[in-house]
This record gives sequence, C-alpha cells and structure tokens, in this order.
Amino acid sequence: MLHQPIQLLLTGAGCALLLTMTGCTMPSKSPINDSYGSQPHLPKPKSSLLPTVNIAPAKGWPEGKMPTTATGLKVQAFAKGLQHPRWLYVLPNGDVLVAETDAPPKPDDSKGIKGKIMKWVMQRAGSSHPSANRISLLRDSNGDGVAEQKIVFLQNLNSPFGMALVGNMLYVANTDALMRFPYQNGATQITAAGTKVLDLPAGRLNHHWTKNVIANPAGSKLYITVGSNSNVAENGLEQEQGRALIMEFDITSAQVRPFATGLRNPNGMDWQPQSGTLWTVVNERDELGNDLVPDYLTSVKEGAFYGWPYSYYGQHVDTRVKPQNPAQVARAILPDYALGNHTASLGLAFYKADLMPQYRNGALIGQHGSWNRKPHSGYKVIFIPFQNGQPMGPPQDILTGFLSDQGDAYGRPVGVAVDSSGAILVADDVGDVIWRVSPLCTPAVVSK
Repeated sequence: MLHQPIQLLLTGAGCALLLTMTGCTMPSKSPINDSYGSQPHLPKPKSSLLPTVNIAPAKGWPEGKMPTTATGLKVQAFAKGLQHPRWLYVLPNGDVLVAETDAPPKPDDSKGIKGKIMKWVMQRAGSSHPSANRISLLRDSNGDGVAEQKIVFLQNLNSPFGMALVGNMLYVANTDALMRFPYQNGATQITAAGTKVLDLPAGRLNHHWTKNVIANPAGSKLYITVGSNSNVAENGLEQEQGRALIMEFDITSAQVRPFATGLRNPNGMDWQPQSGTLWTVVNERDELGNDLVPDYLTSVKEGAFYGWPYSYYGQHVDTRVKPQNPAQVARAILPDYALGNHTASLGLAFYKADLMPQYRNGALIGQHGSWNRKPHSGYKVIFIPFQNGQPMGPPQDILTGFLSDQGDAYGRPVGVAVDSSGAILVADDVGDVIWRVSPLCTPAVVSK
C-alpha cells in the first residue's frame, strides 16, 4: 500500500500540493545567458526528492494581445483557430503546411509517481487534448501576410510532426511510422492512401513522441529524429533501443542506419547554407537543478555520439545512470552552442532569404519554454548569428512576450519556418496561431 503522502501526490489535489511545495524551490541566481554560447557555465548538479515544477499555465492570447518583436520588425497572425499547431513546412509554390497534432495515448508513460506528475505538468502546460491528427494547408493568395484559405490537407494520421517533399512524394513522420503520399504541385488536399515507408519506435511508453524528417539537398536520403523514452534511462536501457538518435534512410535502397546517437531529444533540423552541414536542436535532461543542463544547437557529425544518457554536454558524467559506461563517455563529443537551461528548444530554420539580410545564414530557434526551472526560461524565438558556417555571438530575441507578468503562458512557440517571401513563420501551440514576422518597412524593389 502506498503511504498517504505518496497517494496524495497522485491526485489532482496532490499535484496542487506539489506545485506549492516546489514553488518554495530557490530560484536560480545565475543569469540565463550564462547557459548560452559555445562555452556555457555548468555548475555542479543538484538533485532533490521532488523535481522543480514551475509551470506557466496555458491561457491563450487575450483579445488584442500579440507577441513583441525585435526592433524594426512587425508581427501579425498568419492563421488563427488551429488545433495545437506544432510544425510547419513551406511547399515550393508558397503554400504552408501545418501539423495540428498532440501526443498519442501513452498508457505506460503515466505510471508511477513521476509519470502522474508529468501527465499533470503536460495538461497544465497546454498539451492535454486528443490529437487532431491532421495536416492543414494555409494559402495566402493575395500576399498580404494572412492566409485566406485553411484546408484540411491530410487527415487520419497518427500524431504527425515532420514533413518533407522529395520530388512528387510528401513524407510525413507519424509518431510510429514514416509515411509517403503522392503530391501534385498546387494540390489543396491529398486523399490517396499513404504508404508506410519505415516503422519508427513508439509503443505504450513513447516518452518523446515527436518525430521530425528532413531530406538532403540531393533528395536521395532522409534524416529522422527519434527522442529518448525517458529522462535518463530510468525505465531501463532496453526501452531505449533505436532511440535518442538521428537515423539516415536511403530512399532508393530503403536501407536505414543510425547517423548520430546520444541525442536525448533532437527535434528541429536544417542544412546550414554556408557549410552545407546538417544541424539540429536537442532538448537535454531534467532534474539536475535550475542551471543544468542547457539545451543545445549542434552540427550533426556522422557516427558521432553526443553523450546521452551517460554524460551531458560532452563528458560530464551523469551519476544517476545505472550501469555507468566510461567507454561511451570517452566517445562523447561537445555540442557546438548552448541554448539555455530547460528552454525546450524545438524549432530550427536557417535564414536563407533576402527579405531580412541581417539574419542571413543564421539560425532561428523556437523555444517552447521550461517547466523544470525557476524562473522560467525560453518562451520565445531567438536568432543565433553564423559566420563561415559556425555560430558567432550571443543570441538575439526575435519574438517575445509569450508570458504574462503573472507567469501565465499566452502562447508557446514550437516550429519555425521561412515563407516564400522571406518572412518568418512561428507555430504557437497554446495560442493556436501561426505568427508571421516581417520587416516593419518593406524594402523597396528596384526595377531593372
């Protein structure tokens, strides 16, 4: 039989008690920018009986309220009234695809005390609705920055996330499988049955359910992200088979292999335009204190191991992992650029357009926001400048104002993309909005 305090923590009232208890947690005394850059500050880890739980309750945007942009930019709602929009993909003709999606049923992921707590955390943070399981198409026919058409493009999917068009085939990463659908330029709907290309790790646990997919520039290979099934392998290493990695799929031969491993929860991917290298953003582990571990942006090196679960940020050993593996720790390589502790950095798009030349070649990153840190971190879209294919300089805020003064979440940014005009699109899964960021003054077009 459970002891009474433990029983209490498994109830709604107990979760409220947990929030009160963890609300007394000492806040970080380190500036959040200390955990950004190529040499982040990494203090000694701190552990406690209960994790820090500091949730920004999901409220949505009040009438007339919008995010705040960097100087010289403006923001408008490209599309409203969506259902938990998470990921974006811009088609060659300028149409925008948005995955309206949420977590699939995960009956084994809410077992035990920690599982109950995490289920409550996700509900409070705005991820509690049944998944719409669809991809919608947004079309701005007159170029005013607002989509006049919102059409169901694909439906009856299974927690879809990443999308990639290769030739006349659209690949969609469901939570449990990579699917392929025939696509015709300008089509507003796909009704043809999809073809399963590849099974992806899922199941009753399926802790990190999102799967992203990107094609290489030649259109010959696909790269697919698969997150871990736990925080630090506490469910057993046997539950982590085929997880915490980026896999490479050869379209012609249908051969698949691990491309890079030890990545706890990789999400956004893109090709850096100067170097042609694949980069990704990764969510790192929790419950080591306010100031560990920073999420990161890194180039993805073929065959590389990035530490999870045995070590973090290179070769810093995580003593919670049993059994230890010194040989793997010795292989772990350092990520390129830290993105702040617990920021939940998910979206990634390199800016390759001409509309805002100040962002050319740099990385746009959607930070979904923390639950395991006091004070909050993330909840914004940032820009990392690049020079000669490498990150150079501190982060710059692009879109902020997602939190109220009381700490409620008006919205939470996830996927980012650059539309055909060069404007920045941001999927907000709490506000149910796609935001569009563009110059305050549109540059004049010089006729030739």
